[in-house]
Amino acid sequence: MIVLFYLIIGAAAGFVATRIMRLETDILTTVGIGVLGALLGGLLLRFLIAVGTVAFGFIGAVLGALVLIWAWNAFVK
Repeated sequence: MIVLFYLIIGAAAGFVATRIMRLETDILTTVGIGVLGALLGGLLLRFLIAVGTVAFGFIGAVLGALVLIWAWNAFVK
């Protein structure tokens, strides 16, 4: 059932992409473009999220350390 869902989503994505690019293709090519595009886009987004997660974690750690230093200077000293 999930494979059918992915094929429908791939067909829709391929249809939209071929219309945006003004490309005339048959149904199988349109579905293929949509499915392969979804795979490529999904891998790219997963990579960006993974890199972003590490970077956001580092930024959060630095901000947390800054707040801790501020609190130490404001309340302990």
